Amino acid sequence: MSLFKARDWWSTVLGEQEEFDQGCLCVADVDNSGNGQDKIVVGSYTGYLRIFSPHPVKAGDGAHAEDLLLEVHLRDPVLQVEVGKFVSGTELLHLAVLHARKLCVYSVSGTLGNVEHGNQYQIKLMYEHNLQRIACNMTYGSFGGVKGRDLICIQSMDGMLMLFEQESYAFGRFLPGFLLPGPLTYSSRTDSFITVSSCRHVESYKYQVLAFATDADKRQDSEQQKLGSGKRLVVDWTLNIGEQALDICIVSFNQSSSSVFVLGERNFFCLKDNGQIRFMKKLDCSPSCFLPYCSVSEGSINTLVGNHNNMLHIYQDVTLKWATQLPHVPVAVKVGSLQDLKGVIVTLSDQGHLQCSYLGTDPSLFQAPKVDSREVNYEELDVEMKDLQKIIRDVNKAPGSLPLTEAEDHLSVVATVCPNLDNVSQATSYEVGAEAVPSVTVKVMIQSRIALQKTKLSVYVEPPLASTCDHFIFDALEPEMMKTVSFSVFLKGNYLPSELEGTAVASYSMSTGIPRVVQCTFRLPLKLICLAHQPSKMASHKLTIDTNKPPISLVMLFPGFANQVDDDQVNVLGFRFITGSRVTVLASKTSQRYRIQSEQFEDLWLITKELTLRLQDHFDKQSIKDFTCSFSGCVPLQEYFDLIDQHFELRLNGEKVEELLSERAIQFRAIERRLLTRFKDKTPAPLQHLDTLLDGTYKQGWEETVDAAVAHLLKTCLSKSPKEQALNLSSQLTIPKDTSRLKKHITLLCDRLAKGGRLCLSTDAAAQQTIVMPGGCATIPEQDAEERVTEQDPGGVFPASGHLAIQTLKPESAPTAGFQE
Repeated sequence: MSLFKARDWWSTVLGEQEEFDQGCLCVADVDNSGNGQDKIVVGSYTGYLRIFSPHPVKAGDGAHAEDLLLEVHLRDPVLQVEVGKFVSGTELLHLAVLHARKLCVYSVSGTLGNVEHGNQYQIKLMYEHNLQRIACNMTYGSFGGVKGRDLICIQSMDGMLMLFEQESYAFGRFLPGFLLPGPLTYSSRTDSFITVSSCRHVESYKYQVLAFATDADKRQDSEQQKLGSGKRLVVDWTLNIGEQALDICIVSFNQSSSSVFVLGERNFFCLKDNGQIRFMKKLDCSPSCFLPYCSVSEGSINTLVGNHNNMLHIYQDVTLKWATQLPHVPVAVKVGSLQDLKGVIVTLSDQGHLQCSYLGTDPSLFQAPKVDSREVNYEELDVEMKDLQKIIRDVNKAPGSLPLTEAEDHLSVVATVCPNLDNVSQATSYEVGAEAVPSVTVKVMIQSRIALQKTKLSVYVEPPLASTCDHFIFDALEPEMMKTVSFSVFLKGNYLPSELEGTAVASYSMSTGIPRVVQCTFRLPLKLICLAHQPSKMASHKLTIDTNKPPISLVMLFPGFANQVDDDQVNVLGFRFITGSRVTVLASKTSQRYRIQSEQFEDLWLITKELTLRLQDHFDKQSIKDFTCSFSGCVPLQEYFDLIDQHFELRLNGEKVEELLSERAIQFRAIERRLLTRFKDKTPAPLQHLDTLLDGTYKQGWEETVDAAVAHLLKTCLSKSPKEQALNLSSQLTIPKDTSRLKKHITLLCDRLAKGGRLCLSTDAAAQQTIVMPGGCATIPEQDAEERVTEQDPGGVFPASGHLAIQTLKPESAPTAGFQE
């Protein structure tokens, strides 16, 4: 903590519940007054643009009405504001405002007032550019060595640099190897754009190289760029700093020398204009913003660094010269001349606290109050301590006492599902091909023990299930008063959901401002998406479930689907989803097994889960606690790989994949659950890695990303030998020729996990032990698995190490009352 606080010269708070960030602050003579007095320009994410000219009567005064020169609502969020020579034909300063989809350039002018209301300021739109891509940030300067004017360069969220020659658009270029946007600046001495990539590399690109590179108005693949006209965009120099960058800035000593300053997460770097490190400084606190500027000492640079401890540090090169305390965490810092006071430090917080301060030497000392110097009576303290301990013991022994967390739960939420479907379906705008889509009513009751304001209730169901209303707001909840809301749920899309479970979440705030969340779950009936049907004679995919109890009558388990079942076929049931697919369930008469079969693999999941849940509920009602369900066989990698091949083929052909993925999303979910169930006892903490890997299937362009991630696992925590750890992985992601390499890596991943591998770097690979596979499955030697993948076709046989039993059989003539394995 600093002994000195920043001396408050002028301050104000902007708006209510507005958000601000690094690019929202600019200090310059935006109205071209010519008197050397800067103005403070602030933009917010809510779209407000404000211009201030502080004139405090004495230091520490707050803002007066006349300090605000202009306030206008631009509707769109303001990402960045800059002042420069942006209009052709004049060297006057103009204001550039960057929105997500638009760049606007304004002139700011003032009119002298003849009455007590003072001067009048207004802005006039000079020109604007509608952007085809979502903008991230911008920089400006005399690109190409132009004189008397500034050009603007905008970086988009997908890595395109869009250059504007004032009123006209010049060209656009994509940065190579781009993943996420970083800070951007321009060096006039080297005529280069400098940024920090997501690979944590500082990269410099010459303006001339950008100008003559391949046109990027339409993004092309790397192979197509090689065949196109123009030159390939290459980096001038690059430097690995090993951390993400928060900001980047250029400081020039003179015409022959300049420095590149980069603020990282733990250090700030000073680089020469050719990319060599001049010096670096490790920071003690997490930084939030910085501003380098030339020092009065020849050849040295001062740097203002704000951090998340409400501190502002001033460095001369790498030496800490001053530390001062601020009343907020700054996200932007500038230096300007205000009311004949040079070097005023202007800081802005993310909540809109704007302050102009200077570095004073008046210490703000804390004086401890005088304490009572009476002697301590230890006997009285012992008696008081025993009384307090007795009270605590009595409270803990009292019947009905609740833990603190439960006692503070002042809101209860209960959801009930009506046992019958709606007489008149509430389904709206559904895309199911069925004649009628049913709906079911869900009632949610909410009750509070205390008075609450603005309580929000949100309802979530698994797509393509939809609800007639999924958001409710209670302006006021009185104590002990129950309120009930109702909504209907129906199937909206032409494919099946992965779950029939929904969630109701209530969020509220305590009187102290602490937010709280209470939730409850509800289960939708199977008949919402399924109808009774004659057992199907066709079955290409079959799933067998083993239990440790005698089989239960399917009519008893599914009473609502027994209307079309003969009395002598109580162990066979047929289901037809309203999307059109059919599933048949059979219960063995001679063994403790159940079979689920269908023509499509993805249709097995919902009926399988519903069967296991109803079996568990049946035995729970009979107080039987040792009931278990199990199934053995191979992980369904072949079905998973078939879908990968379809996705990759459509991607190469340039077609849309959303329709395919939406119709077969349940197949991914079913495979994912089997894989996660298979390996959950070996990967307790990093289970989300595999879940994320499988979830990537829903996105376009994921093959190379998943392959790189799996290859990294095989090289690190799942490696077998130091030879594999020494393999170098490419840092560039390119579209593969086929999916054989990806499928090989996924197969090795599953095989090594089955042999006891762990997704944890702390586990020694040499100490991993082979575990016994459930269901009596023997593991396959890894060398054999690798040889199979290498020698056989990618669509061939894969190692059988898992839980799920999938059989691809020829259709049988008819389902039998008692099946044989």
